[in-house]
Amino acid sequence: MAMGESGREEYKIQSFDAETQQLLKTALKDPGAVDLEKVANVIVDHSLQDCVFSKEAGRMCYAIIQAESKHAGQSVFRRGLLNRLQQEYQAREQLRARSLQGWVCYVTFICNIFDYLRVSNMPMMALVNPVYDCLFRLAQPDSLNKEEEVDCLVLQLHRVGEQLEKMNRQRMDELFVLIRDGFLLPAGLSSLAQLLLLEIIEFRAAGWRTTPAAHNYYYSELSD
Repeated sequence: MAMGESGREEYKIQSFDAETQQLLKTALKDPGAVDLEKVANVIVDHSLQDCVFSKEAGRMCYAIIQAESKHAGQSVFRRGLLNRLQQEYQAREQLRARSLQGWVCYVTFICNIFDYLRVSNMPMMALVNPVYDCLFRLAQPDSLNKEEEVDCLVLQLHRVGEQLEKMNRQRMDELFVLIRDGFLLPAGLSSLAQLLLLEIIEFRAAGWRTTPAAHNYYYSELSD
């Protein structure tokens, strides 16, 4: 980890109980001494309950993967993490029906993992379609009626949209057809949701960049 990163890991670990804190600290320093599959489950469980943690958990997962590779030359943690992500992905509709917050946390977490985990310096192909499927779900009319889901969709596209498009441009085009349809048929869409959707449409059109004029317009509107 780079200088200062260990401090950030320490900070995030504080949100766990004492026993789990110790488990995670050991996983970061001596991964061979703990059950790394259990560690993966602990991190996923916490991510589904804590949306603040889910935004940053990818960094911790990356650090544990690096530590395990360096100390043991294995990938038990990564395998456990991807298996658990797949389980939750397969049950995503049930998760959304049970807990909207848990669903939003899951999407945030899988996008964060996609952002951080690399194979030969490229995003993991195995995560591309699951991440797209989650974003497509957020762009359905019933999700666009919920500000938490619109907010999640736009935040994740800001974070990983450009990388995702490089992996599969056709699916990004299809996703933005849904987003534009949602914006143009605003039955039940709040003014904030409309503003967020318009902002992400313009953000992509500008090459995944915020132009100064767009920044001034959207951020003055949002602060109002």
